[in-house]
Amino acid sequence: MGRAVAVITDSTAYLPAELVARHEITVVPLQLAIGGWMRDENEITTAEAAQALREWQPVTTSRPAPERFAQTYRAAAEAGAAEIVSVHLSGSMSGTVDAARLAAKDAPVPVHVVDTGTLGLGLGFSALSAAAVSLAGGTATDAVAAARRRAELSRSLFYVDTLEHLRRGGRIGAAATLLGSALMVKPLLNIVAGRIAPLEKVRTAARAIARMEELAVETAGDRPVDLGVQHLAAPARAEALVARLRERIPGVVDIYQGEVGPVIGAHVGPGMLGVVVAPHL
Repeated sequence: MGRAVAVITDSTAYLPAELVARHEITVVPLQLAIGGWMRDENEITTAEAAQALREWQPVTTSRPAPERFAQTYRAAAEAGAAEIVSVHLSGSMSGTVDAARLAAKDAPVPVHVVDTGTLGLGLGFSALSAAAVSLAGGTATDAVAAARRRAELSRSLFYVDTLEHLRRGGRIGAAATLLGSALMVKPLLNIVAGRIAPLEKVRTAARAIARMEELAVETAGDRPVDLGVQHLAAPARAEALVARLRERIPGVVDIYQGEVGPVIGAHVGPGMLGVVVAPHL
């Protein structure tokens, strides 16, 4: 990073490596423990985490230590950054933002920490917007505003095969109201005010995914939008959804498809399918 405003995010943005490199974004990893051994998220494959979840092994996640952020901020300053914009997942779902804020207090240059109130590619699109402003020569204030505005405009929808992983991880939020539902009910969820919340109850996975598709199309309208389709151990579902959305949403600029990493995967479980609709600023 040699530009005046450095942009940093965390690993739950799940941005493609090529985009991270092109936008000169630095990624700080969260951590995951399988069977008690804590490792950085990028040291664990999603397949390994998914298998552990299928076997109901103990899987826990952890925020980066404040010192990890402190090291990253020092490195950015040494590379020439005069200010830093640090863009992260919802503080209501993780202590990552708190760790970033603690480190920012003693950073050698001003650090602006942004709580996007979301995660996954919802966070990723927000970080990309901040980076685009920075690369164009904008100020840190401009980059922060772009990150916040993109997060506010974006909508994240997702389907899970079971709520059990969210319950075990303590991230279920208002969706806990669905726990007493009949076993055949398939929950469609979204993120509201930084937390996971129930959207609709549908009887089958196919109907839940079809409804998610309809909501994505309605949200996009005819505006220019980027789309993110993410899954865990459900590539066929993701590919089919991408194909349908590409046909049905006229304003699609870019579609990013990929598997969530093990930290988010630990909370949603195999079979998860999600879509982020991110209108352009």
